[in-house]
Amino acid sequence: MTSKLLDQQVKNSAHVSWRDYYEMTKPKVILLLLLTAVVGMCLSSPGALDWQAVVLGLFGIGLLSSSAAVINHVVDRQIDAKMARTHNRPVPKGKISPRRALVFAFILAVVGYLALEIWVNTLTAMLTLASMVGYAVIYTMYLKRATPQNIVIGGLAGAAPPLLGWCAITGSVHPHALLLVLIIYTWTPPHFWALAIHREKDYARAGVPMLPVTHGIEFTKTSVFLYTILLGIVCFLPYLVGMTGLIYLAGATLLNGGFLYYAWKLKYDSNENTAMQTFRFSIIHLMLLFILLLLDHYCKFQL
Repeated sequence: MTSKLLDQQVKNSAHVSWRDYYEMTKPKVILLLLLTAVVGMCLSSPGALDWQAVVLGLFGIGLLSSSAAVINHVVDRQIDAKMARTHNRPVPKGKISPRRALVFAFILAVVGYLALEIWVNTLTAMLTLASMVGYAVIYTMYLKRATPQNIVIGGLAGAAPPLLGWCAITGSVHPHALLLVLIIYTWTPPHFWALAIHREKDYARAGVPMLPVTHGIEFTKTSVFLYTILLGIVCFLPYLVGMTGLIYLAGATLLNGGFLYYAWKLKYDSNENTAMQTFRFSIIHLMLLFILLLLDHYCKFQL
């Protein structure tokens, strides 16, 4: 490392603030994960919830998920430095050293795990820890660099929050909770590949084998379209198994139709903005879908 670069990193680290640590936790992603965890909690019980389990469950799940995000920042710092979307992140920018970031991640993980273990239940603590390891270690350290199917294989870790929320209330695993996991698991590839299409040149420059880099943009567009069809089928399962009623069915139909429209446009009539439009709508889709699950559960509007 040259003295000039070292001086620049020292200068950057002198301006570090709490916002830099906060940014490393990927707060927008964590909030969406916590929303799905809340829905899992609410759907696990027909009546009132134990508010200690709710508050401390979300606290622990949030901290362990944040820890995984910080580790992702550290492990991917060299990749992030080469990409326009991520080069200003605190670690590649030199504002926070990898060592300090890892200490921060360790503290988040320990506090989060202990909160779940002591005040919620062991099953939730273990499953949340396993989810953290799946994302921070298996996906970030290995799958992301090893295969274009990285997001498909590693997506299970990011799909776990509804199950974690369910377990926080009941202390057990239920098929309905696994169905919520399946929805997010199926949603993840078209969501992420839409972004990967938009950032294909960045991923190619960073040497990351994302699907648009290894198989081409057209193949990826087809994959987004087919996975969106599959997602539509999976999203109807909660109604078909009697888990939800007409409110969810009507809303899910509209949301799935919207997602399919964007996926069709991406495949057959796209411009330079379509991939990001599809990516942004996918976030709205998942958020509103889980809010619908919540509304349907409490309104009890059954056919």
